[in-house]
Amino acid sequence: MTSSSTPTTLETVELAPSYALPLALVGLSLPLVWINIWVSGAIALFGLFLMYQAVSLRLRFTPTDLDIYRGETLIRRFPYQDWQNWKIFWNPVPILFYFKEIKSIHFVPVLFDPKMLKVCLEQRCPIDR
Repeated sequence: MTSSSTPTTLETVELAPSYALPLALVGLSLPLVWINIWVSGAIALFGLFLMYQAVSLRLRFTPTDLDIYRGETLIRRFPYQDWQNWKIFWNPVPILFYFKEIKSIHFVPVLFDPKMLKVCLEQRCPIDR
């Protein structure tokens, strides 16, 4: 397994976590305390939930699948052959990763290294745009 800057499609790549989105939400919630404590609390709780997810989940790009792990336990496998489309929303600050399979769609907050996510997606699941 590797996390090099230029992986090949033959090696498994585990993405490093990114805490930018959870920290931004928790930071945003702080000044909102003065405006509405309930809204502030909800945003802070969501940010803390995403922080837990960033700490506990791992995305691994294998030669044939995108695998999601919690610790060493495989939670879900998404074979690239079933993918129809993918997109990373808001390029200046990536916050949401979308991909569509034959039978379902998925929205995933960007809790992983966004640059490596894009590199792996472009290599392993190129989509005509």
